[in-house]
Amino acid sequence: MGPKAVRDSIVSQPLKLSRTCLAKVWGGRSLERTPGIALDLAGPVGETWELVDRDDHNSRVVAGPLAGRTLRGLMESERAALLGAARATEDGRFPLLVKFISAVQPLSVQVHPDDATAKKLGAGENGKTEAWYVLAAEPGSQLHLGLQADVDAATFAARAGGPEVVDLLRAWPVRAGQFVFVPAGTLHSIGAGITLVEVQQNSDVTYRVFDWGRPGLDGTPRETHLEQALLATRYGEAIEGPVTPELVSIGGGNRSARLCDCELFALELIEVGTQLELDTGGLAVVYVVVEGRGGLGIPRDDEGFELASGDTWLVPAALGRHRLEARGEPMSVLRVETRP
Repeated sequence: MGPKAVRDSIVSQPLKLSRTCLAKVWGGRSLERTPGIALDLAGPVGETWELVDRDDHNSRVVAGPLAGRTLRGLMESERAALLGAARATEDGRFPLLVKFISAVQPLSVQVHPDDATAKKLGAGENGKTEAWYVLAAEPGSQLHLGLQADVDAATFAARAGGPEVVDLLRAWPVRAGQFVFVPAGTLHSIGAGITLVEVQQNSDVTYRVFDWGRPGLDGTPRETHLEQALLATRYGEAIEGPVTPELVSIGGGNRSARLCDCELFALELIEVGTQLELDTGGLAVVYVVVEGRGGLGIPRDDEGFELASGDTWLVPAALGRHRLEARGEPMSVLRVETRP
């Protein structure tokens, strides 16, 4: 698709996408408080998938001229306008998945493979590197991330699968407003009382090691995957725990902090105090509103689009220039950038 075809694409405005609520044994209803979203599923909701392009779940546009279209369909017919120079997955899907996670109980001790290991184990083309921005954490909340420095593969293998494995992991206290980067191959568990935004590769491959001895929603123990986890885990790698972002002024009453910039995605925390002019830079950009209210405007639309806490918007690469503006109090958003 050439430049003219991109200009003529039917993708002519930012896309608000549908939400998918997923029941999890460790979930609850806390997402109704933070970030304050509506849950259309009864019972313990652990995750909401805000942007997804997979066979089992696929986002739909919920408003505007493309209402009802799936992200999968748009990737097939309008990929150049949507992604620009960004890389799709090997099978042509949108490269990222964005979700909210609410851990009323701790998640299992688990690990995700990298791309090479996922292929080796027959788990698809993509591994799963992910990043978390913590929205809320009850007093005393902690997460487990990475192995203790002296734990090798043999030590881990001897104690994996039982409660003793928790002692091999590093425990980190965590509070709202912190950022955590989780490279593929890192053992981890999100602790009880934590609510966060997760940005990840488009993959749903998880190898459980230990699930705290509890039954699943159907009353039977959930499956563990020790052999795969042993192969997927990276040993002897230094892991950085939760980081508190340092927001710096970018003018006009606005502040920002770069959270990460890896080969798969980049994340920036932006506090919009007034109005901020931005550009896609020829790559698909996703905004997740983590606090406050505001607007998202494009040059061809004077009214713009209303933003509220918990919203996720996809700005197609072809739209280029756009603006964020606060309405009343400052608005905090995560800017998620795809990678070429």
